[in-house]
Amino acid sequence: MASKEKIEEPIVLPKLNIQEMRITLIGDSPLICHAWSEKAKKQILDKQQKKARQARAAKDPQRDFEESLYRHPEGGYGFPAVAFKAAAVDACSHVEGITKVQARGAFHIVGELARLDGEPRMRADMVRVGLGTADIRIRAEFPAWSTTLDIRYNGNVLSMEQIANLFNTAGFAVGVGEWRPQKDGSYGMFHAEA
Repeated sequence: MASKEKIEEPIVLPKLNIQEMRITLIGDSPLICHAWSEKAKKQILDKQQKKARQARAAKDPQRDFEESLYRHPEGGYGFPAVAFKAAAVDACSHVEGITKVQARGAFHIVGELARLDGEPRMRADMVRVGLGTADIRIRAEFPAWSTTLDIRYNGNVLSMEQIANLFNTAGFAVGVGEWRPQKDGSYGMFHAEA
């Protein structure tokens, strides 16, 4: 009877081609922020824990405005970096030859919040909530804005030019924030600085 010996071959992993790039996005239309306020998070948690509900407090427009902003940890304002990545990944629907799955794993934005350059102002919008009830939402809007993103990417999957094109297409077709093109609006549009 012949002996069966296992021949172990070393595993050879292809080398990742991790590169870094920086891209600046310039706002083409106002960016509307809507961060979850601590009050809203508490209300959701209380409802899930079946706690008794309190009477509604009077609206405080200044507080609502302030709470709709994302504060960057290094000062100033920010916006979730994942929103820009999601927009670029969704832009694959408008670009030939790159799938969303490919893009999702091919690049990452460094950091949780992208720093926003610009000054916010208060805006009030009529919205429909629940069973069609009208309400007024106070949020922050950046009429003029820009951000610079630090990106790490696998050059074996996508090139710097392809990633820049995804962001440029995302700014026109998808956008970020409230009432963006992806949600039938025209806010939060941008282009990649050449």
